[in-house]
Amino acid sequence: MGGVLGLLLWGRWRYDVVAFGALVFAVLIGVIDHRRAFEGFGHAAVIVIALVLIISRGLAQSGAIEMLTRKLVSARRPLAAHIAIMGAVGAALSAFMNNVAALALLMPVDIQAARRAKRSPALSLMPLSFATILGGMTTMIGTPSNIVVAQFREEALGAPYGMFSFTPVGLGAAAAGLAFVALIGWRLIPRARAKRDAREELQVLEAYVMEVLVPEKSAAIGRKFRDLKQAAEEADVWLLGLVRRGRRENRPAGEEIRKGDVLIIEGSPEGLEQFASALRLDLSRSRKHGSLMADTLAMTEAAAPKDARIIGRSAKELRLLARRGVILVGIARHGRRVKGRVREEKIQPGDLLLLMGPENGLAETIRWLGVMPIDRRAASVPQRQKAWLAVGLFAAAIAASSFGLVYLPVALAAAVVAFVAFRIISLGQIYESVEWPVIVLLASLIPIGAAIETSGGTGLIAQFILWLTNGLSPALVLAVIMVITMTLSDMLNNVATVLVAGPVAVQVAKALQVNPDSMLMGVAVAASCAFLTPIGHKNNTIIMGPGGYSFGDYWRMGLPLELLILAVSIPLILVVWPLQGGV
Repeated sequence: MGGVLGLLLWGRWRYDVVAFGALVFAVLIGVIDHRRAFEGFGHAAVIVIALVLIISRGLAQSGAIEMLTRKLVSARRPLAAHIAIMGAVGAALSAFMNNVAALALLMPVDIQAARRAKRSPALSLMPLSFATILGGMTTMIGTPSNIVVAQFREEALGAPYGMFSFTPVGLGAAAAGLAFVALIGWRLIPRARAKRDAREELQVLEAYVMEVLVPEKSAAIGRKFRDLKQAAEEADVWLLGLVRRGRRENRPAGEEIRKGDVLIIEGSPEGLEQFASALRLDLSRSRKHGSLMADTLAMTEAAAPKDARIIGRSAKELRLLARRGVILVGIARHGRRVKGRVREEKIQPGDLLLLMGPENGLAETIRWLGVMPIDRRAASVPQRQKAWLAVGLFAAAIAASSFGLVYLPVALAAAVVAFVAFRIISLGQIYESVEWPVIVLLASLIPIGAAIETSGGTGLIAQFILWLTNGLSPALVLAVIMVITMTLSDMLNNVATVLVAGPVAVQVAKALQVNPDSMLMGVAVAASCAFLTPIGHKNNTIIMGPGGYSFGDYWRMGLPLELLILAVSIPLILVVWPLQGGV
């Protein structure tokens, strides 16, 4: 597990690859029995997380969230009031759906409100991200780490936590956190960010889309459209299409170029001149952003999370234009536009991308790339007539589980089946909704965590913490465990953090002869506090590009927020889950 955590911190390989590789290695060296190697893939926590992701997609698809935000959001409100309302909505949504999905729904709304209010979205996006993370700690299904803690309690103490077991402590901590980000937190964002708008920076392009005529003596005549790509690459321009007799060819790759054809190309003025000169094209009779383009191409912005397909690769490596007919025309990083050859630039987590392509294919390409659209028009059209049906089905599942009528995974599975039966979500969207890297991570680490516990490794870590805190009261030991968990969560996936910290917390509680629930609740709250870095939580990475934030911006608001959560949650835990109470 030490090796796994080290590789996760290094970040060279994606976390699911690291976890699955560690699982295979552990089986090969005999640490894990081969007959139990893949039990994690059938674990209740894994199933619940997958089902919650699917239901989140269904709720978004139904238009229920859009209906809510349309009534609550106004650009005319003062910034503090706007952040308070958006934060409250984000936290409420995150309590019952995946917090990444909640941010995906609200981020375009927040950016649109910022544009109307003529202010930088940097002032409100970080508070919104933090609010959606805070909301996740209030219920069992609000964040994957709570689901893991709940299921671990069943294995360690005989019974899982209920849906709202986390609410008394989580709600108090979340309320204090929301008040902080709305009243104080946004004022801690560097002034330089408040004066810049990454989206406006991205729109300042040096590239132009042009329709260029092929004259009688052009070197392109007789050559196939696809054969012109080498000359286009040398000039760093893109071939977008071919127009013949006023009609755009749908599949121009194999078409031979003729006199009078019009090539649709995009690039910098210098690149266009070089390309036209090489093939003897007539730029004097070209049209910039002509009508033939206006009806067929559209542009949209998207944020790149750390697990997107395009991370670590360039548009050229992905053959984005050839495969999808879409061009990457701009990149904004830390609020500044990346200059140079955009299509050869390797994409980093948090980048803001400007994509151009056929209007009806942009949404599909965005899903294929794994990026998050900033423009609401790039998302799929919601089925507003099914909004209340979707909410009702989900509420029925939660109620049935909360009253003990149906086992939670079964209740959520029934809701998913109902969503499909009523066509709230399609079969294809079911598989698209699940974050498979998270599923593989959790399913791989569960057997490793169990092996550490049975081999005595967890006991060794617990003994080290007891030695470190020797002479301190159990309440201060709880605080130390929470600080350690928070620190890990700021750098690692919170699921991986809980799988390490949860068993250790129980071992420490048993050694101190105090209530294990006190320690487990401390772990649950602390694992949800990933506010210091953009890599601790996916939501923080997603807002990095649209907000124009740098790595060092997060701790300014995040550090006092984490200290506040500690100050509020520890007394609440001691009251709701007293150290001397029973299990």
